[in-house]
Amino acid sequence: MFYYTTIATLLAVMFYFYTTLQVARARGVYGVKAPATTGNPDFERVFRVQANTLEWMPIFLPSLWLFAYYLSDLFAALLGGVWIIGRIMYLIGYSEAAPKRGAGFAVQMVAAAGLWGGAVYGVVHRMLGA
Repeated sequence: MFYYTTIATLLAVMFYFYTTLQVARARGVYGVKAPATTGNPDFERVFRVQANTLEWMPIFLPSLWLFAYYLSDLFAALLGGVWIIGRIMYLIGYSEAAPKRGAGFAVQMVAAAGLWGGAVYGVVHRMLGA
């Protein structure tokens, strides 16, 4: 059973849901009617946090689960937690100003790369029977 990875996945989905709610709230606050995605820079930053999180999910989630399956449930979840912390940092920084998004982006990117690299290592290691 992959209890820790399941928790990390649920937290990541919860964070994504939160960013979606933030976009809906920002539409009202800044008067940006759907389907528009531009018009107010403050809205656009909130929208980009949600969109960028969605863009990273297809990289993060399969890597998380493959890492858990081939290497370690606990370490996958820990790296997943780092990814979520990076996304939160990204949200906070980008919400203030676009140039402040870099640190959070870097943290989540390193975590995702670690998950992907670990998954590749785990698969190759098992294929070679080592």
